Amino acid sequence: MKKETAILLIHCPDKKGIIHAVTDFLYENNGNVVYLDQHTDHSHSEFFMRIEWEIEDFQIGREKIGEYFNTLIARKFSMMWSLHFSDQKKRVAVFVTKLSHCLYDILYRCHSREWDVEIPLIISNHQTLKPIAEQFDIPFYHIPITKATKAEQEAKQLKLLAEYKIDLVVLARYMQIVSDNFIKHYPQKIINIHHSFLPAFIGSKPYHAAFERGVKIIGATSHYVTADLDAGPIIEQGITHVTHKENVRDFIRKGKDNEKIVLSKAIAKDLEHKILVCRNRTVVFD
Repeated sequence: MKKETAILLIHCPDKKGIIHAVTDFLYENNGNVVYLDQHTDHSHSEFFMRIEWEIEDFQIGREKIGEYFNTLIARKFSMMWSLHFSDQKKRVAVFVTKLSHCLYDILYRCHSREWDVEIPLIISNHQTLKPIAEQFDIPFYHIPITKATKAEQEAKQLKLLAEYKIDLVVLARYMQIVSDNFIKHYPQKIINIHHSFLPAFIGSKPYHAAFERGVKIIGATSHYVTADLDAGPIIEQGITHVTHKENVRDFIRKGKDNEKIVLSKAIAKDLEHKILVCRNRTVVFD
């Protein structure tokens, strides 16, 4: 059985002694470190770190760890930090429209217990994928949206997310642009999959455009959603090679496979607390 752990994500100005101070804090309180990764952005003199340790014999109660760390370490180094625990499952809402490949992949990974996560609801602007939700016994909410009803319908969505205590929103080929107001409720907590290797071939038919251009690779990009359309911090990207022998259908088939893998990799990194965002870029730890 894997032991319960605590995870610290740290971002601060780069200074000497940060790693020593953090690891010494854990050592002095009987913390057994099981993961440590760090990155220094020399161009901006910034330090990023993820450290994870077993808390079974840790001398500070989990409800007090943040307070002690902030007082003894974080203030000294002007740290921005967050504390997480491995036994706290994230609650994820999945937004979909009509395409099912990403949804099926997400639900399979949950059902097979590859991910230790809860999906308490699925929201869609169409009824098409309701049978999939029923197959996995997950509540399905059909909330159609038009330009005239967008604000009203998004308010319904936000109410549901609050009622279900959602931690993360995944847009699994959800073909609606979410508003700035919606994003403000879940900053850096909405993950989207874009069916293109951003920033190229944007638009409603990127595979068709890529095919017409004669490209030799097609790609997909998963990113956090911001007010700038498809310009949020990129978490994961993937490519697939194609040739002149393939037609648009082949491009789409390969593209869908790529999309679901790229999206799932991004979700997994978020669930494992392995992402730090700074200036619209991400530090993604191994």
